[in-house]
Amino acid sequence: MDVPCRFTVGISTEPEVMTNAAERLLGLTPDEIRNIATDILFGQLRLVIATMDIEEINADRDKFLAAVSQNVEAELRKIGLKLINVNVTDIRDESGYIEALGKEAAAKAINDAKKSVAEQNRYGEIGKAEADRDKDIRIAETSRDTRINTALANAKAVEGENSSKIAIAQSDATRREKQAEAERIAVAAEKVQAAKALQEAYQSERDAELARAEREKATQQANIVVAAEIDKQKKIIEAEAEAEQLRRKAKGEADAIFAKMDAQARGTLEILAKQAEGFGQLVSAAGGDAQQAITMLITDKLPELVKTQVEAVKGINIDKVTVWDGGKGENGKTATANFVSGLMGSVPPLEDLLKMAGMSLPNYLKGTPEAAPAEETKTEE
Repeated sequence: MDVPCRFTVGISTEPEVMTNAAERLLGLTPDEIRNIATDILFGQLRLVIATMDIEEINADRDKFLAAVSQNVEAELRKIGLKLINVNVTDIRDESGYIEALGKEAAAKAINDAKKSVAEQNRYGEIGKAEADRDKDIRIAETSRDTRINTALANAKAVEGENSSKIAIAQSDATRREKQAEAERIAVAAEKVQAAKALQEAYQSERDAELARAEREKATQQANIVVAAEIDKQKKIIEAEAEAEQLRRKAKGEADAIFAKMDAQARGTLEILAKQAEGFGQLVSAAGGDAQQAITMLITDKLPELVKTQVEAVKGINIDKVTVWDGGKGENGKTATANFVSGLMGSVPPLEDLLKMAGMSLPNYLKGTPEAAPAEETKTEE
Protein backbone atom coordinates (compact mmCIF):
# COMPACT_ATOMS: atom_id res chain seq x y z
CA MET A 1 0.00 0.00 0.00
CA ASP A 2 1.07 3.54 -0.76
CA VAL A 3 -0.08 5.99 1.95
CA PRO A 4 1.27 9.51 1.30
CA CYS A 5 1.02 11.38 4.59
CA ARG A 6 2.49 14.33 6.45
CA PHE A 7 3.38 14.35 10.16
CA THR A 8 4.02 17.44 12.26
CA VAL A 9 6.21 16.59 15.26
CA GLY A 10 7.73 18.78 17.98
CA ILE A 11 9.41 18.62 21.39
CA SER A 12 6.74 17.92 24.02
CA THR A 13 6.05 20.51 26.73
CA GLU A 14 5.11 17.92 29.35
CA PRO A 15 7.79 17.72 32.08
CA GLU A 16 8.15 13.94 32.00
CA VAL A 17 8.34 13.82 28.23
CA MET A 18 10.79 16.75 28.20
CA THR A 19 13.04 14.70 30.47
CA ASN A 20 12.96 11.92 27.87
CA ALA A 21 13.86 14.46 25.20
CA ALA A 22 16.82 15.68 27.26
CA GLU A 23 18.04 12.11 27.74
CA ARG A 24 17.46 10.88 24.19
CA LEU A 25 17.91 13.89 21.91
CA LEU A 26 20.39 16.19 23.65
CA GLY A 27 23.46 16.60 21.44
CA LEU A 28 21.78 15.36 18.22
CA THR A 29 21.43 17.49 15.10
CA PRO A 30 17.97 18.32 13.71
CA ASP A 31 18.57 15.93 10.80
CA GLU A 32 19.40 13.09 13.19
CA ILE A 33 16.28 13.81 15.27
CA ARG A 34 14.22 13.92 12.07
CA ASN A 35 15.62 10.54 10.96
CA ILE A 36 14.79 8.95 14.34
CA ALA A 37 11.23 10.33 14.23
CA THR A 38 10.85 9.20 10.60
CA ASP A 39 11.85 5.64 11.48
CA ILE A 40 9.32 5.55 14.33
CA LEU A 41 6.55 7.03 12.16
CA PHE A 42 7.11 4.61 9.30
CA GLY A 43 7.31 1.63 11.64
CA GLN A 44 4.04 2.47 13.43
CA LEU A 45 2.33 3.32 10.14
CA ARG A 46 3.24 -0.12 8.77
CA LEU A 47 2.05 -1.71 12.03
CA VAL A 48 -1.37 -0.02 11.84
CA ILE A 49 -1.79 -0.93 8.16
CA ALA A 50 -0.90 -4.56 8.94
CA THR A 51 -3.59 -4.79 11.65
CA MET A 52 -6.49 -3.41 9.55
CA ASP A 53 -8.27 -4.74 6.47
CA ILE A 54 -7.88 -2.74 3.28
CA GLU A 55 -11.66 -2.28 3.08
CA GLU A 56 -11.70 -0.94 6.64
CA ILE A 57 -8.84 1.48 5.90
CA ASN A 58 -10.56 2.73 2.75
CA ALA A 59 -14.03 3.02 4.30
CA ASP A 60 -13.18 4.43 7.75
CA ARG A 61 -10.37 6.96 7.34
CA ASP A 62 -11.05 8.49 10.76
CA LYS A 63 -10.49 5.19 12.52
CA PHE A 64 -7.28 4.71 10.54
CA LEU A 65 -5.99 8.18 11.49
CA ALA A 66 -6.95 7.61 15.14
CA ALA A 67 -5.03 4.32 15.24
CA VAL A 68 -1.98 5.91 13.59
CA SER A 69 -2.05 8.88 15.98
CA GLN A 70 -2.44 6.65 19.04
CA ASN A 71 0.44 4.31 18.13
CA VAL A 72 2.76 7.06 16.92
CA GLU A 73 2.08 9.28 19.95
CA ALA A 74 2.96 6.47 22.37
CA GLU A 75 6.28 5.76 20.66
CA LEU A 76 7.26 9.41 20.20
CA ARG A 77 6.75 10.11 23.90
CA LYS A 78 9.53 7.63 24.66
CA ILE A 79 12.09 9.92 23.02
CA GLY A 80 10.52 13.22 24.18
CA LEU A 81 8.53 14.14 21.02
CA LYS A 82 4.85 14.94 20.53
CA LEU A 83 2.67 14.37 17.47
CA ILE A 84 1.03 17.69 16.65
CA ASN A 85 -0.81 16.77 13.47
CA VAL A 86 -1.13 13.94 10.93
CA ASN A 87 -2.62 14.28 7.48
CA VAL A 88 -3.12 11.35 5.07
CA THR A 89 -3.51 12.72 1.56
CA ASP A 90 -4.39 9.50 -0.22
CA ILE A 91 -4.40 5.72 0.09
CA ARG A 92 -3.38 3.59 -2.89
CA ASP A 93 -2.30 0.03 -3.47
CA GLU A 94 -0.19 -1.53 -6.20
CA SER A 95 -2.83 -4.08 -7.24
CA GLY A 96 -5.56 -1.42 -7.75
CA TYR A 97 -7.90 -3.08 -5.25
CA ILE A 98 -8.96 0.22 -3.62
CA GLU A 99 -9.67 1.72 -7.04
CA ALA A 100 -11.76 -1.35 -7.88
CA LEU A 101 -13.72 -0.85 -4.65
CA GLY A 102 -14.40 2.76 -5.69
CA LYS A 103 -15.57 1.66 -9.11
CA GLU A 104 -17.81 -0.96 -7.54
CA ALA A 105 -19.35 1.65 -5.19
CA ALA A 106 -19.84 4.08 -8.08
CA ALA A 107 -21.50 1.40 -10.20
CA LYS A 108 -23.76 0.47 -7.30
CA ALA A 109 -24.73 4.11 -6.77
CA ILE A 110 -25.55 4.52 -10.47
CA ASN A 111 -27.64 1.36 -10.44
CA ASP A 112 -29.46 2.48 -7.29
CA ALA A 113 -30.18 5.83 -8.92
CA LYS A 114 -31.51 4.15 -12.06
CA LYS A 115 -33.64 1.87 -9.93
CA SER A 116 -35.02 4.83 -7.98
CA VAL A 117 -35.85 6.67 -11.21
CA ALA A 118 -37.65 3.60 -12.56
CA GLU A 119 -39.59 3.25 -9.33
CA GLN A 120 -40.58 6.91 -9.39
CA ASN A 121 -41.70 6.56 -13.02
CA ARG A 122 -43.69 3.52 -12.03
CA TYR A 123 -45.33 5.42 -9.18
CA GLY A 124 -46.17 8.28 -11.56
CA GLU A 125 -47.79 5.95 -14.05
CA ILE A 126 -49.77 4.28 -11.28
CA GLY A 127 -50.94 7.66 -9.94
CA LYS A 128 -51.95 8.80 -13.35
CA ALA A 129 -53.87 5.60 -13.99
CA GLU A 130 -55.58 5.89 -10.64
CA ALA A 131 -56.50 9.53 -11.37
CA ASP A 132 -57.90 8.55 -14.73
CA ARG A 133 -59.82 5.74 -13.11
CA ASP A 134 -61.24 8.06 -10.46
CA LYS A 135 -62.24 10.49 -13.15
CA ASP A 136 -63.91 7.77 -15.16
CA ILE A 137 -65.65 6.53 -12.04
CA ARG A 138 -66.97 9.98 -11.31
CA ILE A 139 -68.09 10.39 -14.88
CA ALA A 140 -69.72 6.98 -14.70
CA GLU A 141 -71.43 7.92 -11.47
CA THR A 142 -72.66 11.18 -12.97
CA SER A 143 -73.84 9.33 -16.06
CA ARG A 144 -75.58 6.80 -13.87
CA ASP A 145 -77.39 9.58 -12.00
CA THR A 146 -78.58 11.09 -15.23
CA ARG A 147 -79.30 7.70 -16.84
CA ILE A 148 -82.94 7.97 -15.85
CA ASN A 149 -83.38 11.16 -17.73
CA THR A 150 -82.02 9.99 -20.97
CA ALA A 151 -81.30 6.53 -22.25
CA LEU A 152 -78.99 7.89 -24.88
CA ALA A 153 -76.96 9.62 -22.28
CA ASN A 154 -76.92 6.39 -20.30
CA ALA A 155 -75.79 4.40 -23.29
CA LYS A 156 -73.13 6.93 -24.02
CA ALA A 157 -72.13 6.91 -20.40
CA VAL A 158 -71.89 3.11 -20.48
CA GLU A 159 -69.96 3.31 -23.68
CA GLY A 160 -67.71 5.94 -22.19
CA GLU A 161 -67.24 3.82 -19.10
CA ASN A 162 -66.33 0.83 -21.16
CA SER A 163 -64.01 2.95 -23.23
CA SER A 164 -62.44 4.24 -20.04
CA LYS A 165 -62.03 0.74 -18.71
CA ILE A 166 -60.49 -0.34 -21.98
CA ALA A 167 -58.20 2.68 -21.89
CA ILE A 168 -57.35 2.00 -18.28
CA ALA A 169 -56.62 -1.63 -19.08
CA GLN A 170 -54.49 -0.62 -22.06
CA SER A 171 -52.72 2.01 -19.95
CA ASP A 172 -52.14 -0.50 -17.21
CA ALA A 173 -50.79 -3.04 -19.71
CA THR A 174 -48.54 -0.42 -21.21
CA ARG A 175 -47.39 0.62 -17.74
CA ARG A 176 -46.64 -2.95 -16.77
CA GLU A 177 -44.79 -3.54 -20.03
CA LYS A 178 -42.67 -0.41 -19.54
CA GLN A 179 -42.14 -1.26 -15.90
CA ALA A 180 -41.03 -4.77 -16.83
CA GLU A 181 -38.71 -3.36 -19.51
CA ALA A 182 -37.28 -0.86 -17.06
CA GLU A 183 -36.74 -3.57 -14.47
CA ARG A 184 -35.16 -5.83 -17.09
CA ILE A 185 -32.81 -3.05 -18.16
CA ALA A 186 -31.98 -2.25 -14.53
CA VAL A 187 -31.31 -5.92 -13.67
CA ALA A 188 -29.25 -6.36 -16.82
CA ALA A 189 -27.27 -3.22 -15.99
CA GLU A 190 -26.72 -4.45 -12.44
CA LYS A 191 -25.55 -7.84 -13.69
CA VAL A 192 -23.28 -6.22 -16.28
CA GLN A 193 -21.77 -3.93 -13.64
CA ALA A 194 -21.45 -6.83 -11.21
CA ALA A 195 -19.74 -8.92 -13.90
CA LYS A 196 -17.39 -6.03 -14.70
CA ALA A 197 -16.66 -5.56 -11.02
CA LEU A 198 -15.95 -9.30 -10.64
CA GLN A 199 -13.78 -9.24 -13.75
CA GLU A 200 -11.79 -6.29 -12.42
CA ALA A 201 -11.54 -7.97 -9.02
CA TYR A 202 -10.33 -11.21 -10.62
CA GLN A 203 -7.84 -9.24 -12.71
CA SER A 204 -6.62 -7.43 -9.60
CA GLU A 205 -6.28 -10.76 -7.76
CA ARG A 206 -4.44 -12.23 -10.73
CA ASP A 207 -2.06 -9.27 -10.84
CA ALA A 208 -1.57 -9.54 -7.09
CA GLU A 209 -0.81 -13.28 -7.39
CA LEU A 210 1.63 -12.64 -10.24
CA ALA A 211 3.33 -9.94 -8.19
CA ARG A 212 3.48 -12.28 -5.20
CA ALA A 213 4.93 -15.04 -7.42
CA GLU A 214 7.59 -12.65 -8.71
CA ARG A 215 8.38 -11.64 -5.15
CA GLU A 216 8.60 -15.30 -4.06
CA LYS A 217 10.81 -16.02 -7.04
CA ALA A 218 13.10 -13.11 -6.18
CA THR A 219 13.17 -14.22 -2.55
CA GLN A 220 14.06 -17.81 -3.51
CA GLN A 221 16.71 -16.53 -5.88
CA ALA A 222 18.15 -14.30 -3.17
CA ASN A 223 18.09 -17.16 -0.63
CA ILE A 224 19.45 -19.93 -2.90
CA VAL A 225 21.38 -18.40 -5.82
CA VAL A 226 23.07 -15.69 -3.76
CA ALA A 227 23.92 -18.19 -1.02
CA ALA A 228 25.32 -20.60 -3.63
CA GLU A 229 27.34 -17.79 -5.22
CA ILE A 230 28.72 -16.80 -1.80
CA ASP A 231 29.56 -20.45 -1.06
CA LYS A 232 31.22 -20.74 -4.47
CA GLN A 233 33.34 -17.64 -3.86
CA LYS A 234 34.20 -18.95 -0.40
CA LYS A 235 35.33 -22.30 -1.82
CA ILE A 236 37.37 -20.51 -4.52
CA ILE A 237 39.06 -18.36 -1.88
CA GLU A 238 39.70 -21.42 0.31
CA ALA A 239 41.10 -23.35 -2.67
CA GLU A 240 43.35 -20.42 -3.62
CA ALA A 241 44.49 -20.11 0.01
CA GLU A 242 45.22 -23.85 0.17
CA ALA A 243 47.06 -23.71 -3.17
CA GLU A 244 49.07 -20.73 -1.96
CA GLN A 245 49.87 -22.61 1.26
CA LEU A 246 50.98 -25.67 -0.75
CA ARG A 247 53.08 -23.45 -3.02
CA ARG A 248 54.75 -21.81 -0.06
CA LYS A 249 55.28 -25.16 1.66
CA ALA A 250 56.77 -26.64 -1.55
CA LYS A 251 58.96 -23.56 -1.97
CA GLY A 252 60.11 -23.89 1.63
CA GLU A 253 60.88 -27.60 1.17
CA ALA A 254 62.68 -26.85 -2.10
CA ASP A 255 64.69 -24.09 -0.40
CA ALA A 256 65.51 -26.50 2.45
CA ILE A 257 66.61 -29.22 0.00
CA PHE A 258 68.62 -26.68 -1.97
CA ALA A 259 70.27 -25.40 1.20
CA LYS A 260 71.02 -28.99 2.31
CA MET A 261 72.45 -29.99 -1.07
CA ASP A 262 74.36 -26.72 -1.27
CA ALA A 263 75.81 -27.36 2.17
CA GLN A 264 76.71 -30.94 1.23
CA ALA A 265 78.30 -29.76 -2.02
CA ARG A 266 80.26 -27.09 -0.14
CA GLY A 267 81.35 -29.72 2.41
CA THR A 268 82.37 -32.16 -0.32
CA LEU A 269 84.17 -29.35 -2.16
CA GLU A 270 85.96 -28.37 1.05
CA ILE A 271 86.95 -32.02 1.71
CA LEU A 272 88.20 -32.49 -1.85
CA ALA A 273 90.05 -29.17 -1.66
CA LYS A 274 91.70 -30.18 1.60
CA GLN A 275 92.52 -33.64 0.18
CA ALA A 276 93.99 -32.03 -2.93
CA GLU A 277 95.97 -29.60 -0.76
CA GLY A 278 97.24 -32.49 1.39
CA PHE A 279 98.09 -34.58 -1.65
CA GLY A 280 99.96 -31.63 -3.13
CA GLN A 281 101.96 -31.27 0.08
CA LEU A 282 102.62 -35.05 0.01
CA VAL A 283 103.90 -34.84 -3.57
CA SER A 284 106.07 -31.90 -2.55
CA ALA A 285 107.45 -33.95 0.34
CA ALA A 286 108.22 -36.78 -2.12
CA GLY A 287 110.37 -34.42 -4.16
CA GLY A 288 107.70 -33.85 -6.79
CA ASP A 289 107.46 -37.56 -7.67
CA ALA A 290 103.77 -38.49 -7.69
CA GLN A 291 104.57 -42.24 -7.84
CA GLN A 292 106.64 -41.98 -4.69
CA ALA A 293 103.83 -40.06 -3.03
CA ILE A 294 101.34 -42.82 -3.96
CA THR A 295 103.77 -45.40 -2.59
CA MET A 296 103.90 -43.47 0.64
CA LEU A 297 100.10 -43.44 0.80
CA ILE A 298 99.92 -47.21 0.16
CA THR A 299 102.55 -47.80 2.79
CA ASP A 300 100.43 -45.80 5.23
CA LYS A 301 97.40 -47.95 4.33
CA LEU A 302 99.21 -51.34 4.45
CA PRO A 303 97.86 -52.21 7.93
CA GLU A 304 94.33 -51.67 6.68
CA LEU A 305 94.95 -53.74 3.54
CA VAL A 306 96.40 -56.60 5.56
CA LYS A 307 93.51 -56.32 7.99
CA THR A 308 91.13 -56.56 5.06
CA GLN A 309 92.81 -59.76 3.85
CA VAL A 310 92.64 -61.24 7.31
CA GLU A 311 88.98 -60.24 7.64
CA ALA A 312 88.29 -62.29 4.46
CA VAL A 313 88.89 -65.55 6.35
CA LYS A 314 88.26 -64.31 9.88
CA GLY A 315 84.57 -64.92 9.75
CA ILE A 316 84.91 -68.56 8.61
CA ASN A 317 83.71 -70.82 11.42
CA ILE A 318 85.22 -74.32 10.97
CA ASP A 319 83.70 -76.66 13.51
CA LYS A 320 85.60 -79.77 12.46
CA VAL A 321 88.10 -80.64 9.71
CA THR A 322 88.74 -84.23 8.71
CA VAL A 323 91.85 -84.78 6.58
CA TRP A 324 92.72 -88.12 5.03
CA ASP A 325 96.51 -88.15 4.95
CA GLY A 326 97.97 -90.77 2.65
CA GLY A 327 101.51 -90.09 3.90
CA LYS A 328 102.58 -88.67 0.61
CA GLY A 329 103.60 -85.30 1.84
CA GLU A 330 105.98 -83.30 -0.31
CA ASN A 331 108.60 -80.87 0.87
CA GLY A 332 107.90 -81.91 4.44
CA LYS A 333 104.25 -80.75 4.27
CA THR A 334 101.36 -82.90 5.39
CA ALA A 335 97.88 -82.89 3.89
CA THR A 336 96.69 -80.70 6.76
CA ALA A 337 99.39 -78.15 6.07
CA ASN A 338 98.49 -78.18 2.38
CA PHE A 339 94.79 -77.61 3.25
CA VAL A 340 95.57 -74.52 5.33
CA SER A 341 98.00 -73.21 2.73
CA GLY A 342 95.36 -73.67 0.02
CA LEU A 343 92.79 -71.86 2.17
CA MET A 344 95.08 -68.87 2.60
CA GLY A 345 96.01 -69.06 -1.04
CA SER A 346 92.39 -68.39 -1.98
CA VAL A 347 92.80 -64.86 -0.58
CA PRO A 348 94.15 -62.47 -3.24
CA PRO A 349 97.81 -61.61 -2.48
CA LEU A 350 98.60 -58.03 -1.59
CA GLU A 351 100.69 -57.66 -4.74
CA ASP A 352 97.68 -58.65 -6.91
CA LEU A 353 95.49 -56.09 -5.14
CA LEU A 354 98.00 -53.34 -5.88
CA LYS A 355 98.30 -54.42 -9.52
CA MET A 356 94.51 -54.06 -9.86
CA ALA A 357 95.01 -50.42 -8.83
CA GLY A 358 97.82 -49.97 -11.35
CA MET A 359 100.60 -50.04 -8.71
CA SER A 360 103.21 -52.48 -7.40
CA LEU A 361 104.94 -53.05 -4.10
CA PRO A 362 108.54 -51.93 -3.79
CA ASN A 363 111.11 -54.65 -3.88
CA TYR A 364 111.99 -54.28 -0.23
CA LEU A 365 108.36 -55.15 0.66
CA LYS A 366 108.27 -58.08 -1.76
CA GLY A 367 111.43 -59.61 -0.27
CA THR A 368 113.27 -59.31 -3.63
CA PRO A 369 116.77 -57.86 -3.39
CA GLU A 370 117.14 -54.66 -5.25
CA ALA A 371 119.49 -54.67 -8.16
CA ALA A 372 122.79 -53.10 -7.40
CA PRO A 373 123.19 -49.79 -8.99
CA ALA A 374 125.48 -49.78 -11.94
CA GLU A 375 128.86 -48.43 -11.08
CA GLU A 376 129.99 -45.57 -13.08
CA THR A 377 133.13 -46.23 -15.04
CA LYS A 378 135.64 -43.51 -14.68
CA THR A 379 138.11 -43.07 -17.42
CA GLU A 380 141.35 -41.59 -16.36
CA GLU A 381 143.23 -39.75 -18.83
